[in-house]
Amino acid sequence: MNEDTPVKADPGREARSSIPEAVFARFKDDSQLIGAVMGLLPDGKVLVTKATDQQIDMLLENFEDIMHSYDRTAGTMVMTQQGYKWPDSKGNIGILSAGASDYFVAEEAAISAEFMGLKVHRCYDCGVAGIHRVEQAVQLITEHDLDVLIVVAGMEGALPSVIAGGIKTPVIGVPTSVGYGTGMGGLSAVLGMLNSCAPGITVVNIDNGFGAAAAAAKMLRWLKGPRD
Repeated sequence: MNEDTPVKADPGREARSSIPEAVFARFKDDSQLIGAVMGLLPDGKVLVTKATDQQIDMLLENFEDIMHSYDRTAGTMVMTQQGYKWPDSKGNIGILSAGASDYFVAEEAAISAEFMGLKVHRCYDCGVAGIHRVEQAVQLITEHDLDVLIVVAGMEGALPSVIAGGIKTPVIGVPTSVGYGTGMGGLSAVLGMLNSCAPGITVVNIDNGFGAAAAAAKMLRWLKGPRD
């Protein structure tokens, strides 16, 4: 590990802020990534985000005795100590994606939310280009009585506005970097969501599925759980 850039894990973050620290894998070398994971494993669980295939393979090789689940497309990996017992669900949320190309962000949000103790219902590829598909999303909301809805979209980022204009459930919009040239790596989507004519939408940063899950978890813990 480069001694000038040490990794200082924050295992007490969940107790302090209700959101556990996640390991942001991008730009970390192998020794930094291993150090970050080892610093958080005493908590019993570790979430790794924005990981490459090579980083996932490296972690699998170096932590053979740890339970793993991972999604290479989403770049996420959950690692748990043997015998770790997950807590009861703290809320019921839905995650929608506008297109199949938004999967990598939507699934990062879903896996992160499950890691934070939320029950997740998924409805992917239901964007406004095929407006009839939005009915699938509305049906999901109705059937499961969702507490919060995370809506992931690239291109012009219209789906959160369409959804939020017709439901009472709080909506968190997640712009993705998916789109053509004038999408400017997600800038069009984030500006579209920030300028939504459907009031009350919360918007996180581009491709920030983890941040959307954290926002949903904090909303539900504040409303449903003890505030100490």
